[in-house]
Amino acid sequence: MLIEARRSLLLLVDLQTKLYAAMAPSSAHFLARIALLARAAIQLDIPVVVTRQYPQGLGPLVPELAAVLPDSLRPLDKMTFSCCADPAIASALDTERDQVLVVGIETHVCVLQTALDLHARDRQVYVLADACASRSRADHDEALARMGREGVRQASVESTVFEWLRGATHPRFRDLVREIRDLPRAG
Repeated sequence: MLIEARRSLLLLVDLQTKLYAAMAPSSAHFLARIALLARAAIQLDIPVVVTRQYPQGLGPLVPELAAVLPDSLRPLDKMTFSCCADPAIASALDTERDQVLVVGIETHVCVLQTALDLHARDRQVYVLADACASRSRADHDEALARMGREGVRQASVESTVFEWLRGATHPRFRDLVREIRDLPRAG
């Protein structure tokens, strides 16, 4: 099943300074993909929901991400691991858009619990594997495998943007393909 812009909602989970600093793949590669995804969603009028876990202890959003988000998009703070367990965030996610794309940290905690809760609510959940991270690569990989076993779909940032565009005739194609071409490549 293709990911469609008109059906998508992007959920950015806990991309905060202190959490990010502890991640195994804390690299330009990881953040560049998330920033591209956020910019593409904004350009394509895809709703974006941003969360922060206990910001007093884990800090603000990473500056590279905060810089691409509109000032009007305020992060929703939470103390629960699953975004769905927080009433304000659950309300923000309760839209007619049935495809929820989840990225963030940590893969095996907040991303996992959120994705499984959304899936249990009959949403089509896509976790973008190259835009999620955990402190341990083993935890990241096992969480992705578990989500797959539970019925959560996986995709990549690049394939998602191309699915949103659907073709080279899209008015945003040239700008977004240029950004994709300029992404730093993994090792």
